[in-house]
Amino acid sequence: MNFNYKIMFFFMMMFGTMISISSNNWMSMWMGLEMNLISFISIIKQNNNPMNSESSMKYFLIQAFSSSLFLMSIMLSLNNLNMIHKMNIMNEMINLICLSSLIMKLGMAPLHFWFPEIIEGLSWISTLILMTWQKIAPFMLISYFIKINMILLMLIILSSMLGSIGGLNQTSMRKILVFSSINHMSWMMSSFLINNLMWMIYFLIYSLINMSIIMIMHFNKIFFIKQLFFMFNQKLLMKMYFFINLLSLGGLPPFLGFLSKWLIVQNMSNKYIMLNLIMILLNLITLFFYIRIMINSMIFNNNKIMLINNLNKNNWSIISLSFFSINLLVIIPLQFNLI
Repeated sequence: MNFNYKIMFFFMMMFGTMISISSNNWMSMWMGLEMNLISFISIIKQNNNPMNSESSMKYFLIQAFSSSLFLMSIMLSLNNLNMIHKMNIMNEMINLICLSSLIMKLGMAPLHFWFPEIIEGLSWISTLILMTWQKIAPFMLISYFIKINMILLMLIILSSMLGSIGGLNQTSMRKILVFSSINHMSWMMSSFLINNLMWMIYFLIYSLINMSIIMIMHFNKIFFIKQLFFMFNQKLLMKMYFFINLLSLGGLPPFLGFLSKWLIVQNMSNKYIMLNLIMILLNLITLFFYIRIMINSMIFNNNKIMLINNLNKNNWSIISLSFFSINLLVIIPLQFNLI
């Protein structure tokens, strides 16, 4: 596709998200989601790539079905205005349908089945957009009507559990990041138990770390774990920044990814002690397979190590982004008066 068309669809995608999160009625929110969907499919579609075409079609069908559920919940809510005597029962059902549609759009457990399947056919840039920008609108819509109940707590625990366990036996870096994303969505959802500002902080930190990791793999054309063993043999500095960001994504202290989790744990410790404990224990599993990747990669080292020589502009931009993401550990708490 022509680069100018890509730029046009990219701005349409952002505009669709802005419409969804800034609208004051549900129909406009639905229209924004549809504009975002069509634009994103146009961005991820690549010519002469059967696997990409399959992923694009699967993504379209899943998102179209979830949009249909969302539209149905809107129609039921409008119809419910004339059914005063059944208001409470209908409201619960409408909220459940609406929540299910948005959970499916996000790829959270237990409606995550499509997420690992389509990711293998996407480029790294499309993967980055899907894991970051495409989550903004559904999460913000969930925050408008979310209620603290058993369903919400079960969604958080399920996503944390399946996201942690699902990544254990994976060899594809894209699938590892997908299951990590499912685990992180449980933390994002739990941040709504505190306030929307906490979600915003967590999402910004998560997006920044994800961007650093994916840019490194994009420029080095890494798709599987075994490629890590050989691609970075002569780039010690790049390998160091990559694994620091990977451990940060897993929430290892004292890195930036730990800060976001620590803020949520600290604020939830009074009311949701058991939920805190479950999420921390399951997050240790995620951290385990990140550390396992790092240790295995360090074993396959080459004596010819290059610290700075032959680093091109792309490598320097990645290093700068990684350095920025690491040092925000000090900046963010001071900015928001969190410590």
